Amino acid sequence: MTVQRANEQHLDLLVPLFNAYRVYYKQPSNLDKAREFLSERIKNDDSVIFIALDDDGAALGFTQLYPIFSSVSAQHIYVLNDIYVDSSRRGLGTGAALLNKAKEYATEKGAKRIELETDIGNPAQRLYERMGWVKDTKFYHFYWDV
Repeated sequence: MTVQRANEQHLDLLVPLFNAYRVYYKQPSNLDKAREFLSERIKNDDSVIFIALDDDGAALGFTQLYPIFSSVSAQHIYVLNDIYVDSSRRGLGTGAALLNKAKEYATEKGAKRIELETDIGNPAQRLYERMGWVKDTKFYHFYWDV
């Protein structure tokens, strides 16, 4: 398995994974919307997407990081907004490889930290904790849908 930064040449591999990720979070399947969204992120350099490929070049999973800033620490951080492994390819260490690549990238860029949030029932929480990610118990998360 290799994990590398995705570019426009990876869109055909990324789109089905990203669409399945969105469907997991109760969004309607829409391959065109998935392609447009990912293409814009790559073209505008809005995010960093890593894709995991098996030895034959088939896509196993992806993760997407968004850069933001912490005013308190006056440093940049990354939000690991998306991580997904194809349901038929789970249990091969792909999730761990993607998380390690994200940590390596953030370290190289001098970021203070990486943050992620996930659905309360997401079983991937066990992986995050096993890999040393710390569950935040001090802060609430609020949002406002526009």
